[in-house]
Amino acid sequence: MRFLDRLQPLGLLVLRLALGAIMIAHGYPKIFGGLHHHVEVVRSLGMPGWLAYLSAAAEFGGGILLVLGFLTRVAAFFVCTNMLVALFAAEFKNGFLGQHNYQFPLALAAMAFAFIFTGGGPIAIDWLRGSKGAR
Repeated sequence: MRFLDRLQPLGLLVLRLALGAIMIAHGYPKIFGGLHHHVEVVRSLGMPGWLAYLSAAAEFGGGILLVLGFLTRVAAFFVCTNMLVALFAAEFKNGFLGQHNYQFPLALAAMAFAFIFTGGGPIAIDWLRGSKGAR
């Protein structure tokens, strides 16, 4: 099935668009109207409230960058970090299968982790700029 090798850039694009769209969808309400609530949630987890601003920026801004394929590795690093904090600070206690489990943040963190090492692929602004990533 060597012909599928030629479609790897399409796989990276679809994965990048999915992760980016999910992050935008979760970051948008925090940035546009729910930031105060997000600060309180972060504080309730025992972390400084100012981290909520970084979290919201990582989700919304990182999602936009992932969709565009611009600064993909940097955006993926911040998204991965954000998802790992969400996983361990908020969701881990609920278990792998319980209500509000950690499957979703784990999957998003794994996707972002992969983009740290692969880059956005050939169908990305990064590729056009010459940051071709791993070959």
